[in-house]
Amino acid sequence: MKGLNGTMLTCLSLAIASPRVEAQGPDSSSITIYGFAMADAIFDFKQNNPDWFDVMRPSRLPSFANEFGEDGRFYLSARQSRLGVSGTRMTSHGEMKAVFEFDLFGVGGDAGQTTIRPRHMWGQWGKFGAGQTNSPFMDGDVFPNTVEYWGPNGMLFFRNVMIFWQPKNDDDGRITVAIERPGASGDLGVYADRVELSGIVPRFPLPDLSAEWRLSRGWGYIEAAGMLRALYYDDLLDDQFDLSGNDMGWGISLSSNWKPNSSNTLRLQFVYGEGVENYFNDAPVDVGVQTNPGNATRPLVGKALGDLGLVAYLDHAWSPTWASAVGWSMVDIDNSNGQAPSAYSLGQYASANLVYTPVPNVMMTSEFQWGYRENFSDGFTSDDFRIQVSFKYNFSKTFGGM
Repeated sequence: MKGLNGTMLTCLSLAIASPRVEAQGPDSSSITIYGFAMADAIFDFKQNNPDWFDVMRPSRLPSFANEFGEDGRFYLSARQSRLGVSGTRMTSHGEMKAVFEFDLFGVGGDAGQTTIRPRHMWGQWGKFGAGQTNSPFMDGDVFPNTVEYWGPNGMLFFRNVMIFWQPKNDDDGRITVAIERPGASGDLGVYADRVELSGIVPRFPLPDLSAEWRLSRGWGYIEAAGMLRALYYDDLLDDQFDLSGNDMGWGISLSSNWKPNSSNTLRLQFVYGEGVENYFNDAPVDVGVQTNPGNATRPLVGKALGDLGLVAYLDHAWSPTWASAVGWSMVDIDNSNGQAPSAYSLGQYASANLVYTPVPNVMMTSEFQWGYRENFSDGFTSDDFRIQVSFKYNFSKTFGGM
């Protein structure tokens, strides 16, 4: 999504200043402006897709030798820098809040560019909310204290447009149910140049359905989440084949933060499903081509690809000013037999860092990163090693409130 969202800006203004909402006090509304400026210096010892020069994404590593040129690069980036505004207002029927936040990390058609990219654009009143924010299927608290922007590939991490209901959100836990904007990607594999497949278009007749349940305790929390989605594709060509069809996407996630003491937090996640790759932090397509022997009218079908994701990270505080994060993550794809031999099949991600916070709101970090890619069936593998040095300056100011 590009540009600013007028609907959410309107929601924000209503949340802060609407005269139609009955406040519970003269100073019951507040607005907070927050964000940070950040610069990353990256020494890339090997290579990756230049559109993703300042992140470590195993899916964007070479699928054949020297796909992106010779090894060795140096990058400077400020695209992580972020700005946001949040507002709250108490009403006679509960709190109203809204958030609008963006960074400068271009994706999609803006991949590789420094451009405004909305992250959060949502509002909530009581138990109901709507807009773009973290999917209930993901667990944002699994994200470790790393400085590399993209993060562990095996975790679920997807901000989506949704309408959600949150009957519980307190110190004991959280329950959220949402209908989300559907969407998926497909891989025609070795049949991509067949004219018979040129008329295949995706269709999503139903929203994605997601839910989460979290139990919080003094030692941390455990969370279970699920996803269910309908993946349809239509054949628009008028020929002897009927390649239309559908498949179901589904996924389950178990995650936790375990805090054995005040200095350590262990972040864990297990994800398993089919056709939910676009909810992963870094994974390939949701649907692949599968042969259908014995059916002359429909020789090929779409198959929701199986996926397995794992995350294990430890955040450790050495002192009030020094900290580290170290861990590993993985994505394993169950490829369909119609995909190309060079299709992405398995990726691994690992990192370790040393974070220095000399004064509040100032951070300096050095981080080592490793990424690994394995192709479907041609035997090719590639990896990458990086060292990233980052500088981050936070700011926040609240106006109004009690």
